[in-house]
Amino acid sequence: MLWLCFAALFIIWSCKPKQKKGDERFSPEFTKILKHGTALLENHKNEEGLRYIDSGFNTVASPTTGDYVRRHGLHYMVLRRGMGEIEKSLVYADSMVYYATRNKKDKYYAENLAEASFSKGDALFDLKRYDESYQQYYEAYLIGQNTLNRVMLSEFTYRMALIMFRQGNYELSKKYFKESYSQSYDNNEFLMFYRRQEVLDNIGLCYKKLYQNDTALYYFQKALKFINDNEPRFKKSIPQPVYRQQVTGDHFDIARGVVYGNIAEIYQRQGRYAEAADLLKKSIAINLRKGNDNNDGQLTEIKLAKLWLERNQIDSLKQILDDIRSQFDTLRNEEAVADWNNLMAQYYLRKRDFEKAANFLLVYDEKKDSLNKKLSDLIASDVTKQVASYESQRKIELLSSNNKVQRIYLVTAVVIGILLLSIIILVYRNWKRSRTAYQVVNNLNEQINEQNSVLAKALTELNINSREKDRILRTVAHDLRNPIGGIASLTTAMIDDAGLTHEQQDLINLIKDTSYNTLELINEIMEIANNNNAPLRMENVEINSLVSNSVELLRFKAAEKQQRIEMELLPNEKELYISREKIWRVISNLISNAIKFSQFGSIINVRVIEDTEGVRIAVNDRGIGIPDKLKSQIFNMFTDAKRPGTGGEKSFGLGLSICKQIVEKHNGRIWFESSAENGTTFYVKLLNTSSAA
Repeated sequence: MLWLCFAALFIIWSCKPKQKKGDERFSPEFTKILKHGTALLENHKNEEGLRYIDSGFNTVASPTTGDYVRRHGLHYMVLRRGMGEIEKSLVYADSMVYYATRNKKDKYYAENLAEASFSKGDALFDLKRYDESYQQYYEAYLIGQNTLNRVMLSEFTYRMALIMFRQGNYELSKKYFKESYSQSYDNNEFLMFYRRQEVLDNIGLCYKKLYQNDTALYYFQKALKFINDNEPRFKKSIPQPVYRQQVTGDHFDIARGVVYGNIAEIYQRQGRYAEAADLLKKSIAINLRKGNDNNDGQLTEIKLAKLWLERNQIDSLKQILDDIRSQFDTLRNEEAVADWNNLMAQYYLRKRDFEKAANFLLVYDEKKDSLNKKLSDLIASDVTKQVASYESQRKIELLSSNNKVQRIYLVTAVVIGILLLSIIILVYRNWKRSRTAYQVVNNLNEQINEQNSVLAKALTELNINSREKDRILRTVAHDLRNPIGGIASLTTAMIDDAGLTHEQQDLINLIKDTSYNTLELINEIMEIANNNNAPLRMENVEINSLVSNSVELLRFKAAEKQQRIEMELLPNEKELYISREKIWRVISNLISNAIKFSQFGSIINVRVIEDTEGVRIAVNDRGIGIPDKLKSQIFNMFTDAKRPGTGGEKSFGLGLSICKQIVEKHNGRIWFESSAENGTTFYVKLLNTSSAA
């Protein structure tokens, strides 16, 4: 029915207008690599194709943003559709988004980000992370809307139509399908043609679900005519996607077969049983062929069985049910299995064999419950409300960005005034509380020699006071983040004002840099405060993959200082029961520190070593080393042992404290060895653990 969803990216890829020489989205070198690598993938040589693309990419002198996005996009497609590795494909989708957003001035920024956002949205949807998925779809939609790219708009409305259809909201699904059809256009590409005929068929399906039979029949016949009219154009030039699903046969026959089955259902409702049976048989004959859409063929057999049941042709019913049962060993559509059990029950009810009928009904109920459970989370998700919320947020952002410069000045002054007043009030309140706390502690110290019983009370008061200070720390950090974030955003907007003098721009840049540094400090303070109480989300994680991912994401940062990261992983895969996000943060923080404190052009080594107790991760640099007088303070919170990096990078002294908290919550250990001659090596020890059964 809706089997062509996997072609979405290829429609976006294939619908770009042809550019002039020297004006392409991809570099000439990568275009050649992409052509050969894609040919390997088309021939199901996934590993060889990806290897060829990766090795060839490393030879490209100046890769474009499109090169990066497409390279990771091919990994994403093979993992998600070719291998069903959705979690792993999400990593590559994240990389696509990262590279697509690196340079907003890139000529093809919209195309790159739309491709990346749709990819990430599809992976999140497969993982049932619907809220995040809709947000990615909506961001891609905004890009298409702002750049008037009709193909991207049609991709968004197409996805929304599919979601509404699966939720059973056929009225809204019909609306979105019609929008998608009107936004798409004939660009002489096969995939766009195929999508458009599919959308026409899906509009008919919505009307069929709404029991508007005449309108449904109109759209089914329109889809059939659309297929027949365009077949001569594309018959000899059908492209193959990078990853083919089961369907490899005649695409035009397959599409016709699907539409025949849908028309037959309308005929059956209208009492045109002979015509319905002929069309169903015709559809089955097409889509049960090897290489065609066998799933649709099996579902169409179920439709024919229902027709025989309605017509009380019991012998024909039993014969087709036996045919379907013989297919289940090689072709097992769960929806067809459920309906088959129901039809078998109806058959035995007609035969008055109630015991067998009851057995088949039990299996039918179990299968239906399983299918309904898979859709429960999707059905419960209110997509339209979320999209409306995103739209409201976007309108607010647009209104804010249109304020005049004078208003920005005024708001900035007011915010700064409020911020200063808030700081004074907070400082006074904290001073007052600190003075009270001091008096309490002093009084307790005077009484400690007089009464031993007072000691317990004093300890209790101290614990309460400590928790209160933690609460104050979080409150202060939280209250400061919003106004300072506002200052950062406003000063960023002010920088582009052509009417500012050079001196004014310097002052605004100073405010902006100070604001962002303060935000970074506040975020680290809140991370420390939250780490103490937040439970870890533990899972089995392959340590080689986690370390490799951290290194790959930081290579570009090292390249800015002409540094090279060398990596030595375990010879075999090794899984640890850890928090993926937290340990990734530890590794990334250690590598970032190594980059920060290493000289330009130096080498950073990252090693993973296994021993009897677990795994050690070592990050070694050839940097400036840690003086002996500072070594004891390295892991302290708010330590004075903070120094600027070799490139003048700012340091707050909180990162290693956070790392220590995370590692110790994993019952691990973190330490370092350092000298001025050999640089510094940080070690993280993680113990062998496993998830609960």
